[in-house]
Amino acid sequence: MEQLSFMKNPTDCYLVDTFSADHLCDETERRLLEARYAPKLEITEKFNRQSVSYQLSKKDVLHSWLRYKEGFSASLVNLLLDEMNAVPGDWIMDPFMGSGTTALVCRMRGINSIGYDIMPISDVSLRAKEACTEYNLDELREMLEEVRALEMPAAFQRKTPYVAITQDAYPEETERFLQYISEWRDGAVYSAEAKNLLTLCIINSLERVSYTSKSGQYLSWDGRSKKVHSTNAARIAKGKKPFPEKRVRGEILPAKETILSELEHVLGDIVCIQQSAGEHTDAQIHYTPGSALYEVPMLPDGILKGVITSPPYCNRYDYTRTYALELVYLGADEDRIKKIRQDLLSCTVESKSKLDSLRRFYEKLGKTERFESICETIKANKAFSEVLRALSQRKAHGDLNNKGVIQMVDGYFTELAFLYAELYRVCRPGAMVAFVNDNVRYGGEVIPVDFLSCSFAEQFGFKVKTVYTLKQQKGNSSQQMAKFGKVSLRKGITVWTKEQL
Repeated sequence: MEQLSFMKNPTDCYLVDTFSADHLCDETERRLLEARYAPKLEITEKFNRQSVSYQLSKKDVLHSWLRYKEGFSASLVNLLLDEMNAVPGDWIMDPFMGSGTTALVCRMRGINSIGYDIMPISDVSLRAKEACTEYNLDELREMLEEVRALEMPAAFQRKTPYVAITQDAYPEETERFLQYISEWRDGAVYSAEAKNLLTLCIINSLERVSYTSKSGQYLSWDGRSKKVHSTNAARIAKGKKPFPEKRVRGEILPAKETILSELEHVLGDIVCIQQSAGEHTDAQIHYTPGSALYEVPMLPDGILKGVITSPPYCNRYDYTRTYALELVYLGADEDRIKKIRQDLLSCTVESKSKLDSLRRFYEKLGKTERFESICETIKANKAFSEVLRALSQRKAHGDLNNKGVIQMVDGYFTELAFLYAELYRVCRPGAMVAFVNDNVRYGGEVIPVDFLSCSFAEQFGFKVKTVYTLKQQKGNSSQQMAKFGKVSLRKGITVWTKEQL
């Protein structure tokens, strides 16, 4: 009997022993999901936490032009394109485009792409990167030298705009210089492409010249900032303990030098790219600023060879807060930021249901029956219903620290299910779909995002090919571990196929 222990399946430690802490809630359907998809689980060394995040892109030519922490690497896209046997002329989609890595890798290989994203940062990033083979190098060098020679007059007092969350985010001189260089750029005689590239260099510098740092669900503030000082003064006046005045980085960088460094970096990349430009620069990139939920349903049937994407995770991270500096710099006010927050895939506790909006949209398309059919399919998913019931029980038990979690989880999977249904329709037979995502836990309830997504995909017709899982699993929040104990959660890539006719 002792020898049998050596025959234990290596994937067993990546399966969940207990979905519901203290066995408070029913976990029957989630256990059935584990049993159903465990044979598809592949612990892989092809991908790691660096390749499914921005880490490998930090030094990449072109892909390093925007520090987009939620992105994934070019190497991951190349591996998945190879797995789906994509060739020049094929069409690949990324419905959550981010910084545009999927589209740009496809273009380098002569593969056409379609993409969508709500965040204005994506538009600036993709337009800048897409033009990499077309920039006039002499124009960029001239612009670089003009930026180098810029001297902000002491009398210039206008400051870059802000909203409540970004007020006092920069040293005062930086606030003025950001406005100064923006006005200079807008009045300069350079091409729209060159100006957009400078805009990208500026927004890629904002965090480093500010008192803030992107930290999960929010912006962390440096103890040297006016905001921290004034907040602590108010707390002390009320007899409260002040917040720790910690530093988010060693140095708050000067704005002009940081922007210059970015511009020099991208110019060097452009020179290298143009010197070694391949034969596939004519591959098409069809990018639409907006939500895939309302764009994909309008595409014709059977056009895609594959999908490579990473949606926002179901982790309460609010991109409109973590990217507030960039959004405000690009012109978003409080109302615009709130709208973007609601238009994003439901992944924050402030997200509201999009079902009524989707119903009206499908009615306008003359596809009311399809809307109802998708809704019925979602309702028929027993594991999803179990998750929602369990979260409701946890709320009644006092285990959820925010009542918005239930609505967020409901909206998240409902919206993804609508997207899965439409992706199946627009994929051609033999197509492959790859989604990067994380499993999550709320109030002691494990939500197997990967397997639950697979079950929805199968309901709409896909076949589950592989569930790649990274060797390194992630933990839970310190609050959950303290109350419910530690549970390791999978992070990986679900791969589905549309069967040949």
